[in-house]
Amino acid sequence: MNMNREGRPTGTGSAPLEAINKAALLPSEPLLFEVGNVAHSGVDLPDVSIDDTRLGAFRRKSSLDLPGLSEPENMRHYVRLSRLNYSIDAGLYPLGSCTMKHNPRLNEKMARLPGFADVHPLQPISSVQGAIGVIAELAEWLMVLTNTKAVAMSPKAGAHGELCGMMAIKAAHEAKGEGHRNIVLVPESAHGTNPATAAFLGYKVVGVPAKADGTVDVQAVEAALSPDVAGIMLTNPNTCGLFEPDVKKIADAVHAAGGYFYCDGANFNAIMGVVRPGDLGIDAMHINLHKTFSTPHGGGGPGAGPVVLSKALAPFAPVPFVHAGETGLEFVEHVEGTKSFGRLTAFHGQMGMFTRALTYMLSHGGDGLKQAANDAVLNANYLKAKLEKVFTLPFGDQHCMHEVLANDDFLAGTGVTTLDFSKAMIDEGYHPMTMYFPLVVHGAMLIEPTESESLKALDAFADTMLELATAAKAGDVARFTSAPQNAPLKRLDETGAARKPILKWVREE
Repeated sequence: MNMNREGRPTGTGSAPLEAINKAALLPSEPLLFEVGNVAHSGVDLPDVSIDDTRLGAFRRKSSLDLPGLSEPENMRHYVRLSRLNYSIDAGLYPLGSCTMKHNPRLNEKMARLPGFADVHPLQPISSVQGAIGVIAELAEWLMVLTNTKAVAMSPKAGAHGELCGMMAIKAAHEAKGEGHRNIVLVPESAHGTNPATAAFLGYKVVGVPAKADGTVDVQAVEAALSPDVAGIMLTNPNTCGLFEPDVKKIADAVHAAGGYFYCDGANFNAIMGVVRPGDLGIDAMHINLHKTFSTPHGGGGPGAGPVVLSKALAPFAPVPFVHAGETGLEFVEHVEGTKSFGRLTAFHGQMGMFTRALTYMLSHGGDGLKQAANDAVLNANYLKAKLEKVFTLPFGDQHCMHEVLANDDFLAGTGVTTLDFSKAMIDEGYHPMTMYFPLVVHGAMLIEPTESESLKALDAFADTMLELATAAKAGDVARFTSAPQNAPLKRLDETGAARKPILKWVREE
């Protein structure tokens, strides 16, 4: 790694690596059981006499073995743990297909308001009118953004949303007396949960090949259609980071054959405010609120995957529905003209995610959401232009959407694998991009910068990637095969850990 005059690390260019947050300065943090002393307590407690005979067979037969720590010891332990965790607040997070964008703190402030953060799902409806109002308003804007007629707010995440959409499709076919339709078409470039969801519902999954340019082959879709096809599950923009140019033709062909079009909306961040999926002919599409409208994965609790539905599928949406009654907003189990497939889950979605998403929408406005999508695409194409002279881009002859896809051909003959390259990125202070996905590209490296990153941050990241590629081509294999060296934990046997996980810590005698 190069150094500038101030002794700060840089890439091959002049931009400082502002994302550097090297774990080399941090030791590995032991467990609380290793830090604390079971013979002592961090607080003074009086001796008490407890009659535990009522516990019967459930009475403990051994000591609780809890470590005793003072408040400073306990606080420092968790702060040190937090510093070991890479996050979007520490630096650029290029995890392709996951949209790890900045989470505005305004969203968090709104989500923590007592009226939203402290509500209980079993409270009387009259006492949570504001919370239901947030759900109703968010639902309205989701339908506006997608040009659809209904939305199910209860799905808890993307795959749960897929299940909801496909259950609506199944119910619609059964209502028409076409329950015999048992085939779902799934393109090779779809998210892996798509075929899993279809199979879970009892459908036979038939794959649809991609063309050489990474997009779905319309003729292959038409050839696979039959009276037994229930529909297609297609991701757009797809997992190769490309917009499907023939998506309307595909939708029309599926509809003409009596099927429905499920669109995986995991990549909606690239087109929000720019393209309305309803205009493209989709019948159902889930939206990952925890990606498109901030709150990256794991950054605030559970996800949320509302599903928007076309006019044809709107009657089959899951209950309950939000309804404006005489005394205010309420949840109802039936609305005239609906044929719901039933209740998908016990309670109505994720309140914290709803509040964050609506705050994000209202603070950006329609023009702001459009600019965010455009900037996400611009940033990805900027990285593509910076990397394409060294990295091999299987679809580099066309503009990408929100993520740029490379493969490992540029590493051929170096002795360095995609995994090795990703581990070396950790030493440079970056979380690796998505590896080996999508499966249609061997040795895939899927990079998504999102709209959050500045030109300076993009340049620093690109410079690091180029410097690593140069080192690999120069024969510095040991740098990669031994990486990471600057992390608290060095190279791990990930396969062994997955196959033989140690799930319980045992104190050494």
